[in-house]
Amino acid sequence: MAFFEQHIHDEPKTFLSKYIISYDHKVIGKQFLWYGIFFLGVGGMMALMIRWALAYPGVAFPVIGKFIFPATQGVIPPDTYAMLFSMHGTIMIFYAITPILIGAFGNFCIPLLIGARDMVFPTANMLSFWFAVVSGLILLISLFTPLGAAAGGWTSYPTLSTMVGSPGIGQTLWCLALFVLGISSTMGAVNYITTIITLRAPGMGYFDMPLTIWGLWLTAILNAIFLPVLGAGLLLLIFDRVFGTTFFLAGAAATSGTGDPVLFQHVFWIFGHPEVYILILPAWGIVSDLLSFFARKPAFGAKATALAMTSVTVLSTLVYGHHMFTTQMSPLLTQTFMTLTMTISIPSAIFFANWLGTIWKGSIQFTSPMLFSLGVVFVFGLGGLTGLYLGTVTTDLYLHDTYFVVGHFHYTMAASVLLGGFAGTYFWMPKMFGTMMNEFWAKVHFWITMIGLNGVFMGMMIVGFAGMHRRIYNPFVYEFLERLIPLNMFITWSAILMGFAQIIFVINFVHAVFFRKEKASANPWKVGTLEWTIPSPAPHYNFKEIPVVKCGPHEFGNPALVGRDYQYQTEEVAKA
Repeated sequence: MAFFEQHIHDEPKTFLSKYIISYDHKVIGKQFLWYGIFFLGVGGMMALMIRWALAYPGVAFPVIGKFIFPATQGVIPPDTYAMLFSMHGTIMIFYAITPILIGAFGNFCIPLLIGARDMVFPTANMLSFWFAVVSGLILLISLFTPLGAAAGGWTSYPTLSTMVGSPGIGQTLWCLALFVLGISSTMGAVNYITTIITLRAPGMGYFDMPLTIWGLWLTAILNAIFLPVLGAGLLLLIFDRVFGTTFFLAGAAATSGTGDPVLFQHVFWIFGHPEVYILILPAWGIVSDLLSFFARKPAFGAKATALAMTSVTVLSTLVYGHHMFTTQMSPLLTQTFMTLTMTISIPSAIFFANWLGTIWKGSIQFTSPMLFSLGVVFVFGLGGLTGLYLGTVTTDLYLHDTYFVVGHFHYTMAASVLLGGFAGTYFWMPKMFGTMMNEFWAKVHFWITMIGLNGVFMGMMIVGFAGMHRRIYNPFVYEFLERLIPLNMFITWSAILMGFAQIIFVINFVHAVFFRKEKASANPWKVGTLEWTIPSPAPHYNFKEIPVVKCGPHEFGNPALVGRDYQYQTEEVAKA
């Protein structure tokens, strides 16, 4: 039973209150979706520039290169290259994936899937979006400062990120932007946690929640705990840059007894490794539900999956040290972190096996959400297996800081999270906008994306295993890497193919939102979770009557149901 009384508020009448300064969780979810798609485009263009520089060193970037880099006749200069890979990582992680997976789906789905009319704190919800907008503007402004934006990598380790390594204001604005974004995400996290605990529909126990809600809930818990850690590190880095403190000053420990650049690495990765799971837990939850929905059978081991995700969440707080095996860490500590890292693969393997159990002998419907969900199963399997080599001290010493790490990270993060985000977008499109995207073009988008994506990220792991280090402007000045030029060209053209696929998605998405006249039915996917018991798109109040939950979200194939194979969560159907 909900702890707070849920009122039906008057529908907003003006354009400003309806679409701009909105307190409606559904509108805020859509705002985060548009925000994330915009930055996905910005970060994707930066990725193409990075790939071009590696495939064709010294060659002008085509079409727009001469306008962006007039001083070098369109050739990407080394200092700009460092800025590009730093900002690409920052934008994709914090300004594209986070808004789409957590901001958009968290805001839109949580009240609808738990039977609530809105979030517990609508004002904080509205402010969380506008804080994110302010953060994004600060980051974009940093691109136009005299010495350019941040160029110390997306991790911004000192000394690269102190005034010694980055003397311009761009790096300071980077720290400020992420600090403001942390405020936004923390407000959202507190809202998500409180809403899920207090506003669940009567009868909905924790194991009656869709696994999507489990993923978003666990993500919010990690955000609430660890974002302040990153905020503290960023604040100290701003103090070092602006006020001349020595928290991360190299060599300060030998003179004044304080200050160590490695301290920032500890602070960053205490947040940074849970961040990996902050990003992927929502995708895991979405995929766990969609596999059941489109295999037309109950999710295999749904409770075990929820508990495995919870175990991963707990263990993710203990493994950050595997990012720092090369920092002269004590051998005793490296063995401990290695053991914990291997331990986290056990619950990961459990829910991965449950995914396979859900698919096994199901009546699979190859809709676009299902294709993208199956894509997540494939790429996460690859990413998880390659992570074992980086969690083991002996192999990590060789592979650390090579493109093998980049390929692994992109398989687990970029590929899994991106495909999970697309699966959710296609699935909830009718609930968000009342229309459906074109299924044919959605499937074309999937297959071209999968081909390009695997060409890029598998290629990265191959060149990394061959010894190609990341972050180097022109690795081919080293003779032993010259033979990798053709493979880098293949990776770049795979990236161009993948980028082309996203144009198909954007056109399909914009056409469905603004130009498609045919309206979707109330329950086009024929599933029984609470959001499909109300009209599409959802009315501003969500539910006229707060629903009463009588079963779980994955009830399929009950012979007592006549004419359909799915059971609504509000139905109590007698056993046949």
